[in-house]
Amino acid sequence: MKAGNGEILRDDILSYELLEGNGPKGAPKGDPIMQVRDLHVSFATEAGVCRAVRGVNFDLWRGRTLGIVGESGSGKSVTALSLIGLLDDNAKVTGSIKMNGVELVGKTDEEMSVIRGEHIAMVFQDPLSALTPMFTIGDQIAEGLITHHPDMSKQAIHDRCVELLDLVGIPQPEERLNSFPHQFSGGMRQRVMIAIAIANNPDVIIADEPTTALDVTIQAQILDVLAKAQKETGAAVVLITHDLGVVAGAADDILVMYAGRPVERASIDDIFAKPSMPYTMGLLGAVPKPHVAASQRLVPIQGNPPSLVDIPAGCPFSPRCPLATPECSQSEPNLEVVDAANGHLASCRRLDEIVSKHMKYTDVFPVPDLLPAEWAEVPRDQRPVTLEVEHLVKTFPLTGGGMFRRTIGRVAAVDDVTFKIRQGETLALVGESGSGKSTTLMEIMNLMKPEDGKIVVLGHDLASIKGRAERKALRKDLQIIFQDPMSSLDPRMTIYDVLAEPLKVHKWSKERINERIGELMELVGLNPDYVDRFPSQFSGGQRQRISIARALATDPKVLLLDEPIASLDVSIQAGVINLLEDLQAKLKISYLFVAHDLAVIRHISDRVAVMYLGQVVELGETEDVFTHPRHPYTQALLSAIPVPDPVVERTRSRIILKGDLPSPAEKHPGCRFASRCPVKLTLTPEQQKVCEGTRPTLRADSKNPSEFACHFPLDVTADSNPF
Repeated sequence: MKAGNGEILRDDILSYELLEGNGPKGAPKGDPIMQVRDLHVSFATEAGVCRAVRGVNFDLWRGRTLGIVGESGSGKSVTALSLIGLLDDNAKVTGSIKMNGVELVGKTDEEMSVIRGEHIAMVFQDPLSALTPMFTIGDQIAEGLITHHPDMSKQAIHDRCVELLDLVGIPQPEERLNSFPHQFSGGMRQRVMIAIAIANNPDVIIADEPTTALDVTIQAQILDVLAKAQKETGAAVVLITHDLGVVAGAADDILVMYAGRPVERASIDDIFAKPSMPYTMGLLGAVPKPHVAASQRLVPIQGNPPSLVDIPAGCPFSPRCPLATPECSQSEPNLEVVDAANGHLASCRRLDEIVSKHMKYTDVFPVPDLLPAEWAEVPRDQRPVTLEVEHLVKTFPLTGGGMFRRTIGRVAAVDDVTFKIRQGETLALVGESGSGKSTTLMEIMNLMKPEDGKIVVLGHDLASIKGRAERKALRKDLQIIFQDPMSSLDPRMTIYDVLAEPLKVHKWSKERINERIGELMELVGLNPDYVDRFPSQFSGGQRQRISIARALATDPKVLLLDEPIASLDVSIQAGVINLLEDLQAKLKISYLFVAHDLAVIRHISDRVAVMYLGQVVELGETEDVFTHPRHPYTQALLSAIPVPDPVVERTRSRIILKGDLPSPAEKHPGCRFASRCPVKLTLTPEQQKVCEGTRPTLRADSKNPSEFACHFPLDVTADSNPF
């Protein structure tokens, strides 16, 4: 094997799989705390033996973070669970996992229980299911201390629990020890999980998708707490994530996995600057860049990962690889050296060619062309308005009492929301969970007179619609796409029946239905011959395409999209985003797009409405809002977006909001953001009283066209740019 510079390495002294290179913290120092060698994990299933992990090698050092990335099913989580011994009894594990020289493979669960919590700990993806609902937070933190340090006094345990909650940023830590998990928000529960993980100062912390279900502002807080926990304990961290922006800012080294095997390993800087495996290039090309304007389309990876029960011969990525040759399907390539000095390894038959030609992802994956849209040349203000919302209000009853529930107040989930969408335009609703985004969508989709305010769909005021027939006719032009395609598609119906259902409702003939279903399958890029299959026989990305096809069946003019790409891998997500852009260009559809991924929002939207506690606090052109936000909340929200560029991530300043989103049930006579606003802290006492006592309304000024609801907006300067 040859290095990228042509030198022959002494493989009798140094194994290629075990090379370790430089990272943001320099080269590793001292002996590794954990060594993983030739790790294999398989499961017996009805379909055959599932080889979930195949030959994984890496070392972990104190104070360093190893990021493991890859699509769903690549073996990331199984690798992590094997380190801590939490695999199912059905799992067969071979190879070696040594911690401080002690072999972990082959230990019983009782033997591992001595190590778990004391020397190695884990932060799970879903803290609500990882925490026991019947025990207080204090009891659950204390459990690990009591188990591993039975000689600790009750007072010492109590003091350590308070110290841990304070360390991870839980306010009033002594009082919150007696709270139960359901009384904490998602972000606070994840903080508790980190507190439990670091209680005994472990040597290794495994974080398995610790920020997946969290808003970007809470995600930024959790990553900050995780970094603080690592600094406090000096532990090695294994960070498993599908978000390349998260790993860019948090990891020192990165391991890319595909079909159960590592396909590239390097420092975080080298992976992003010089990816050498086509799969890694594809992952990076599929990620939208939130810190720059969208200048080209995303680059999806075609196809789907192989089944781990029936892995094809040769390179598992070759069926999806644009560089694949007949040789690629003959035998699986080993990891080879790209750069010996930096410990960069990659697995590809054409590695020498990629390295020598300095290939980038655009050389491997051609950037798809955007379909031309002649109507897009018409100025926006001259296009017809397809959806108009004015001063929309939606409240829910707040109940109290015991057996006989009574209404003790009302909670305003949506409070005075106003916006317009024109033909062929995408308006994005963004904000933290609980800000009222999905409630706004549901109020529009109900096609009923709103509680207060006005909703006009394609010129029809919903307050004036009378009768089921009129509502049914309008429903044809207004459709919705949900977040989870599997739960929104009936698993007992074939795809033909799923697509035919809305057409039958509108009395289409059988011949026209057959013709339309064929058109829809081709429109969303699926083989029309697959219409007799069931939803479970499709991948996640394909199911979302089916959901899109169903929404388009009646040729609607407005689509409401509620987190349509949240459950998809980044490679599949790129294809769905490109599809939505193509459909808009071809069909002149208007989109009202709700998503928590603000990088996607910058890529796909024309305008953005930022919501906070039921109110729109900023509304404007996407580029204006992203580059020169006027509202402090918008700036904080944007600054929390992880950027998939390690150099940018390490050098940018981030605004970390204190605390979680307040309860909508709280009364706010003034600005609802005042309790968390970093700008308010810089104001005079008189100005602070204005924030606390007077509610701001949307307005604009001469500095830029964005509207904002803030008494003391940010200046339009470079300082306001969150990137």
